[in-house]
Amino acid sequence: MTTVLLVLTVLCIVANAFIATADYAKAGFVVKNSTEVHLPLKVLPRLATSKLAGAVGLLVGLAWLPWLGLAAGIGLTVFFIGAVIAHVRAGIYRNIAFPSLYLLLAAGSASYMAHQVGS
Repeated sequence: MTTVLLVLTVLCIVANAFIATADYAKAGFVVKNSTEVHLPLKVLPRLATSKLAGAVGLLVGLAWLPWLGLAAGIGLTVFFIGAVIAHVRAGIYRNIAFPSLYLLLAAGSASYMAHQVGS
């Protein structure tokens, strides 16, 4: 099980680095999705920074400081709970799988890092 959670953590790092880059670049799919869920485009850089900080925190947690990875995993989990809620409130279900997948990756990462802190 630990190996599965480690793989989820690595995937979470890569996925969040990717989506943060897309947010910074204001990629078409990001702008479309943000508009649909009534998110002002001016907040995209702040959201991208949060995602990137989470990815970096997980990476540092894997390499040196598991407690920092745990904090990053929890932060990303809360972030993506908010993203799922934003989709539900806006009634946008056709692409809710994406924030849900990111939520799953973040929760798995938090679980793995909690195991590392406890070891």
